[in-house]
Amino acid sequence: MALADLQQTVDELDHSLSEIETVLDPEAKHREIAELEKEVAAPDLWDDQEHAQQVTSRLSALQSQVEKLEQLRSRIEDVGVLLEFAGEGGDADSAAEAEGEISSLRTEIDALEVRTLLSGKYDEREALVTIRSEAGGVDAADFAEMLLRMYLRWAERHQYKVEVLDTSYAEEAGIKSATFIVHAPFAYGTLSVEQGTHRLVRISPFDNQGRRQTSFAGVEVLPVVEETDHVDIPEADLRVDVFHASGPGGQGVNTTDSAVRLTHLPTGIVVSCQNERSQIQNKAAALRVLQAKLLEKARAEQEAEMNSLKSEGNSWGAQMRSYVLHPYQMVKDLRTNHEVGNTDAVFDGDIDAFIDAGIRWRRGQQDQ
Repeated sequence: MALADLQQTVDELDHSLSEIETVLDPEAKHREIAELEKEVAAPDLWDDQEHAQQVTSRLSALQSQVEKLEQLRSRIEDVGVLLEFAGEGGDADSAAEAEGEISSLRTEIDALEVRTLLSGKYDEREALVTIRSEAGGVDAADFAEMLLRMYLRWAERHQYKVEVLDTSYAEEAGIKSATFIVHAPFAYGTLSVEQGTHRLVRISPFDNQGRRQTSFAGVEVLPVVEETDHVDIPEADLRVDVFHASGPGGQGVNTTDSAVRLTHLPTGIVVSCQNERSQIQNKAAALRVLQAKLLEKARAEQEAEMNSLKSEGNSWGAQMRSYVLHPYQMVKDLRTNHEVGNTDAVFDGDIDAFIDAGIRWRRGQQDQ
C-alpha cells in the first residue's frame, strides 16, 4: 500500500478514536477512578464484602477502559512516526511495520467502536444466560449442549469468568437446559444480541438411517441483578422444592437433597440451581436468577407498553441464527445477514463478528 494511503488510513483511525473518546469520556472516568481509589483505601472496605467486590470490580473495569484508550492513542502517534521515517528515508521495513500496526489498530478500534453502542440501562452489567433445547428431540438437546460449549469457549477466549448455576441433562444425550453467569463488564449488553431461537440443520448422529434433521434451541440473556434494583420477593410468593442434583453419572453425583427449585407463585416463573454443594447456596443462586427474570419481565412489560404506542413492535426475538452442517456448511445470522463458512470455528467460540454485527444492527433498529 502506498505511503499516502497508509497516512490517510491513520488519519481516519485518529478521527474514529477521537469520536470514541468523546463518547467514553476518559476524563470523567479518571475522576471516578480517583473516587473509587479512595474507597478502596478505606480500612473498613471489606466489612461489607459484596459492596467491596462491586467497588473493586468497577475500579478494575474503569482502569482497563482508560488504559486501552491511552494505549490506542499512543500507538496511533507511534505509527505516524514510523510513516515519517518511511517517507524520509525510503525505509521499506518501517513501511511494512506501519502497515501491520495499522491493520491491528483498525481491528481494535472497530471493536471499541462497537462498545460505544452499548448504552442501554443494563448494558454494563454481567450476563445471566439460559440455553434450552426446543423442538427436535435428542438432536435439540445435543444442539443446546453445543451452544453451551460455544458460549463457554467464547468467554474463555476473552478470559471472562463463568459461573454455571444449573445444568439439566437430557436422558439420551445433550442437555435440556443450562444457566450460567458471565462475569465481565458489559457482558449483558454484548450477549443480549444472542437472545432468540437458534436453528441447526445436519445429518443426525442419532438417526440410524442418516437422515437430515432440523432442531432448535433457545437462548435467553438477562442482566444480573444488583442490590440497587430492589426486587423484593415476599416469602409467601415463593414455593421452595428440594431434590437430588442430577448429572451424567459417576462419583460426582450428589446423593443429598441439595438442589433447589423456586416457583414464583404470582407469575408462575420457575428456576432451579443444583451446581452448588449446599442447599443454602443453591437457594441463594436460584433467588438471584429469579430476581433477574422478574427484573426482565418488568422491563419487557415497559417496553411492550412503549411499543404499543408505535406502529410496529419490537421484533428482535424469534429465530435469529441458522447453523447448517449439511448439505453445505454455513452459519448465518438472519437479522444482519452476516455469515461464515467455518462452522467448526463458530462452535469453538469464534462468534465476535456475529455479536458485533448484531450490536450494530440493533442500534440501527433503535434509530429508526
